[in-house]
Amino acid sequence: MTAVGNRLFCVRIESGMLDWRQDYEKHRYVVVDPPPIIIEACMAYLEHLDLRFAAFDFAVTDDERWVFLEANPNGQWAWLQDATRLPIAPAIADLLLEGK
Repeated sequence: MTAVGNRLFCVRIESGMLDWRQDYEKHRYVVVDPPPIIIEACMAYLEHLDLRFAAFDFAVTDDERWVFLEANPNGQWAWLQDATRLPIAPAIADLLLEGK
């Protein structure tokens, strides 16, 4: 999940591999809506650390339980935008124009 200000862009990487990074041809990207509790937790995380951007990583279990792995305040996002057409770059531009 890429958080830009108060906007969240959430993409599930579907792969049969434990480490999907080993073969990019064997998975697909699916835009998903995160559960409300995940949204609330991510927004609280950003607020607590005074962040306006972070790339969150989760693992989702077979029973749809979201397990937090990390949040990177300088995480990569462009490849997700390219794969899904989510408007992450425009959201970042809007955030920069807002100033803080």
